[in-house]
Amino acid sequence: MDWIQIMAMLVWTAAGAVLLTVLMWLDALFTKYNDMQEIKNGNVAVTTRFVMKLFAQGYILSQSMLNSRDLFVALLVSVVSFIILFLVEKIVELILSKAAGLDLEQGTKQGKVAHAMLAGSFHIVGALILAACL
Repeated sequence: MDWIQIMAMLVWTAAGAVLLTVLMWLDALFTKYNDMQEIKNGNVAVTTRFVMKLFAQGYILSQSMLNSRDLFVALLVSVVSFIILFLVEKIVELILSKAAGLDLEQGTKQGKVAHAMLAGSFHIVGALILAACL
């Protein structure tokens, strides 16, 4: 390993960290509650959902970086994957709300870990599927 590889690792890691921060901030804008405030208040359900979504996005980012020689392409794949997962989440939430009367976002805000685990699992499964497409 030479200095160029080390510098490349630092640049790719920094770019990935910035992208994940931006994506999680964007995700928080679309929730009906303030993620950071709920986490500060000790809401384990919100924290669980947040961590599962962060893991899913991180996994997609790691796989896109693994399969790309171009940092821009790797980051773009992660952004597109974020959009796909966001849309799938909204569709699934709508279906569950209409078919089963289950409001995952409201349940998560109320501290129901089961709601958060179900919502977060959709992201992890989606991340595994999307990463397999890379």
